[in-house]
Amino acid sequence: MLDYAEPVTRLIDELKKMPGIGHKSAQRLAFYLLRSGREETEKLVESIREVKDKIILCSVCNDFTDTDPCRFCASQNRDRRMILVVEEPFNLVTIEKTREYKGLYHVLHGALSPIRGVGPDELKIKGLLERLRSSDVEEVILATNPNTEGEATANYLSKLLRPLGPRITRIAMGVPVGSDLEYADEVTMHKALTNRHEI
Repeated sequence: MLDYAEPVTRLIDELKKMPGIGHKSAQRLAFYLLRSGREETEKLVESIREVKDKIILCSVCNDFTDTDPCRFCASQNRDRRMILVVEEPFNLVTIEKTREYKGLYHVLHGALSPIRGVGPDELKIKGLLERLRSSDVEEVILATNPNTEGEATANYLSKLLRPLGPRITRIAMGVPVGSDLEYADEVTMHKALTNRHEI
């Protein structure tokens, strides 16, 4: 078997640690970087360094930001009576693209997963509890992913937050727009029927 030079092997090993990057993808990326000019590679290295140096967690909602509080928490135009809870910072971008939601956010940085050793203490739940105790939040929208971990997290949070007073809601789930019913599994179809509404 052909062995790569030690620096190339190390680069491939580091790239494989990234989510969604297997051995073949890591090899392609490594060889792309080798073929790239030094200036292009330096720009990549500098952008990684800059992100690590300048990006922090918002002290209010835990979103990644370069200012504290983040632009959502600092905005006077956001509805402070609502908090939408998501698993990861990139979920905010998806929600913001709709231009429908105008409230605040709270990022958990994960979901409950006993198999992976992620319990309530590993998630950013404490800050959410503090926010609810010290504000006039009327509704908490649980927008965790529609999978086993996301459902478990939503159920745990609803039981934990309900005694604090706000209305606890869950985003609707079911058959995605543009798909055919023949491709929907039982769980998706069940959610679609349960979350049906009058037209």
